[in-house]
Amino acid sequence: MGSFRAPVGRSSALPEASCGYLLQELQMIWNEIGQDQLEREKVLVDLEQECLEVYRRKVDAANTSRARLHQELAEAEAEFTHLLLSLGERSLPGRPEKMVGTLKEQLDSITPALRDMRLRKEDRVNKFRAVQGQIQKISAEIAGQSEYENSSSDVRVNENDLSLKKLEEYQTELQRLHNDRNERLKRVEKYINSIQKLSSILGTDSSMIITKVHPSLNELCGIAKNISNSILAKLNSTVESLEEEKQKRLEKLHDLGKALKNLWNLMDTPYKDRQLFSHVTGLLSVSSAEVSDPGSLTQKIIQQAEAEVKRLDQLKVSKMKELFLKKQNELKEICKKSHMEIPVQAKMDNIINLMKSGEIDHADLVMSMDQQISRAEDEACSRKTIMEKVEKWILARDEERWLEEYGRDENRYSVRRGAHKNLRRAERARVLVSKIPALVDLLIENTRSWEEERKKTFLYDEVPLLAMLEEYIVLRQEKEGERQRQREVKFQGLIGQHQPENLFLPSPSSSPTRISNRSVNGGFSTAMPLNRRLSLGLQKLGPNSIDLGTQGISKEGKKAQRQKMFARPGLVSPARDETASVVSTFSGPLSP
Repeated sequence: MGSFRAPVGRSSALPEASCGYLLQELQMIWNEIGQDQLEREKVLVDLEQECLEVYRRKVDAANTSRARLHQELAEAEAEFTHLLLSLGERSLPGRPEKMVGTLKEQLDSITPALRDMRLRKEDRVNKFRAVQGQIQKISAEIAGQSEYENSSSDVRVNENDLSLKKLEEYQTELQRLHNDRNERLKRVEKYINSIQKLSSILGTDSSMIITKVHPSLNELCGIAKNISNSILAKLNSTVESLEEEKQKRLEKLHDLGKALKNLWNLMDTPYKDRQLFSHVTGLLSVSSAEVSDPGSLTQKIIQQAEAEVKRLDQLKVSKMKELFLKKQNELKEICKKSHMEIPVQAKMDNIINLMKSGEIDHADLVMSMDQQISRAEDEACSRKTIMEKVEKWILARDEERWLEEYGRDENRYSVRRGAHKNLRRAERARVLVSKIPALVDLLIENTRSWEEERKKTFLYDEVPLLAMLEEYIVLRQEKEGERQRQREVKFQGLIGQHQPENLFLPSPSSSPTRISNRSVNGGFSTAMPLNRRLSLGLQKLGPNSIDLGTQGISKEGKKAQRQKMFARPGLVSPARDETASVVSTFSGPLSP
């Protein structure tokens, strides 16, 4: 307390506001009052105690401030270190490595770096929140949670790990989810397109089918499409069911189309009526994957085809007999044209009776007839070459008969109208007749080859052709022998006459007898007289002459049989007005 005692009296060196000045002022006042010394000492002690309290408070406040600065600096350094670790960075450019100076200077030096790190952390957190928000949104879409709200405040970010590596991991996950979502959207779009295409083919409402799978798949709803696994599975199942329905309907139309074609072929349905269901028969050669036309497999088309098949089935029974008779006539015409064996009528009548009683299947019957017609056409085709040569042979035989009758005409060389035409025809006929042996030999060779190949006999109007040819050869040889004997008889008769001039009896220049048109054109029913010169010579032979009629009687039966065979209507061609032109096809051009 001695610090508060001072000499009595004012000092001009002390400032008026200092403690010493005030103490002096207090001493002067006490001196004037006459204050007791003990009282003075007590007041001074109180003053000194109050001053100590004030100093103590100030020191405590300074200590508190220093401690706070130490704490702030430590917290700043700790926060800065934590930010470095959470952001995954080793250091920050511009921050001093060692802290120097007072506490405030150290705190002022770290504050800008700390502020920058806080800004970087906030930016990094925003990036994490955005990426994680996208991940949660896409994950919710993939999971089928259409009610997900895109709120970034609900995203929890782990601020202890804000490194770029972690951010890249989230971004990679986000990219994977993006790709997965795009792939799912493509699959959904593909399924929807398939459903729409199949629905257009089947004639169903695709919008109703798609909405039934999930309302979000309908674009009219205006919400995000559900791309969850369950929706994809439903879409796939829907497409598969539509494909199965498409296959079933196509198979049904295949069956109906085959039935229609069989019924059309059975009843020879006109082309105009078949065109009404060409869209059904056109699907017979088409697979399920190739059917793409809208409305081609609708239920209406199937019902129409079923109704048509039912109608044709009812008509089939009534028209089957008519169809069978038509095919029977077709078969007979083929056989008749090619001179083949015609089926027995009794057998055909028996088939008609079975058809009426329902004991025979109509389709099998018509198929059997078609097979018979096909075999008949095949055999007719194989007989074509031989039949052409047979026709040539028949024409040549006609010319041969005409030539024989022409040779028996006594007035063939007389001057009359049309005689020169007969002379020209006779010249061509001789050329044609000379080719008959070679033609017959070729026919025999071809016929035998045909029979060996087919393992059956070649019939011509139910008669073996080889037998006909052999009979013709024998008959021709007999005719040749007959002509040779006639020449010998004529020669002997001429030698036996006593007067040589009788050999040259003048023939009449003209005669009322003429060759009939039937004889000139190849008729054979009228017998012609022998050559007049030959008959005159025979009359001069007298009783020594040989009767030609008696020579041929012994062989009359055999000749009659052969003539009957070769005179059958089927073997003799009818008279032709253009005989000369037909003959020229075998003999070639001849001089008149």
